[in-house]
Amino acid sequence: MGKLTVGALRAVLVAVLTGTVFVQAVMVWALVSGSDPEDGALPLTPLRVITILGIGTAQVALVCVWRLVTMVRRGTVFSHAAFRYVDVTIGAIVAAALAWFAATTLNASGQQDDPGVTLIMGGVGVAILGVALIVLVLRMLLAQAVARDLEAAQMQAELDEVI
Repeated sequence: MGKLTVGALRAVLVAVLTGTVFVQAVMVWALVSGSDPEDGALPLTPLRVITILGIGTAQVALVCVWRLVTMVRRGTVFSHAAFRYVDVTIGAIVAAALAWFAATTLNASGQQDDPGVTLIMGGVGVAILGVALIVLVLRMLLAQAVARDLEAAQMQAELDEVI
């Protein structure tokens, strides 16, 4: 991975992380201060809590991607240490999907006249779970690459002994 690509990815990660921290802080402030009273249309307090937790899952995934990019840059990504970050990323994505399904459930009561919104939101939750499955497949590919790398290292050591 080139320096330009790593730099661009890190800039995007910093921008998204900064934005999510800002939104999360505003949501916490609205929750704690009570500055936005509920009008009864939607249960705002549970939605705010779910949003704060959902943003937290995205932040965890962003930090794990940052660590993986660092490992790629150092050439150490094909090691067992990378699995920890990939596994945490998968867990964060699943947690985000669960938070989305919880928000969908809360929102469904206000969508009785238009159930299509709830169906679309449910579809988005399934898509989020699909991202977790894609990352799981990538984890399996990483496992194969690590196994091949170890096998190649063993063969090289055996070859060095013969020579």
